[in-house]
Amino acid sequence: MIPWLASDAPFPPLEQALQEPNGLLAASAELDGRRLLQAYQRGIFPWFNPGEPVLWWSPDPRMVLYPEELKISRSLRQRMRRQDHEIRYNTAFERVIAACASTSRPGQHGTWIDQQIIRGYSELHARGYAHSAETWMDGALVGGLYGVSIGKVFYGESMFHHVSDASKLAFVHLVQALQQAGCALIDCQMHTAHLHRFGARPIPRTLFARQLSELVDCYVDYPFFNRNPTPGS
Repeated sequence: MIPWLASDAPFPPLEQALQEPNGLLAASAELDGRRLLQAYQRGIFPWFNPGEPVLWWSPDPRMVLYPEELKISRSLRQRMRRQDHEIRYNTAFERVIAACASTSRPGQHGTWIDQQIIRGYSELHARGYAHSAETWMDGALVGGLYGVSIGKVFYGESMFHHVSDASKLAFVHLVQALQQAGCALIDCQMHTAHLHRFGARPIPRTLFARQLSELVDCYVDYPFFNRNPTPGS
């Protein structure tokens, strides 16, 4: 059994998360920006089906990407050199999260990004914690991703593309910008072959939690989140 969290109740220790399903830690009736910040600072994230209780997770192992370990395929490097796209940050956050919610994905029916999720992350965006990285072509938003930054950690949430490689372009530019600014860790949550190809790897949850405790209270300035569009390079 997992605990049911009242609105003011703290999260239980990570070691109380279930082994099956891997990482399920707690449930609650609702989600808001305050609760999201508490969760991310402790290595916990929400994932649930619309209409069901909010489920909170902290899997073991945890998939992470250290920015300096980013791998870019030869074909993607060639794609990045084409001057046919712009990378923008935080110019269309609401559109990015809406596109992530509406994009169909192999093996999934529907979406877990419901209005409660959109409201919660939009609140974090208004407070300067949630951000979008966007790929634009010919004045159209064609791909991107959103996530949360706290200290030296960026927590990736979801991505979408309407044009081939558009989300990859946004992801790679973001990781490179984060590294230059001093970000030390990118949380990818769960293992996927897609993220593995970019250099992400699993680490024990105990190590992940220890690194978070050292990194989330650090101050980092990410000026590109308020910067003008960056041409593709």
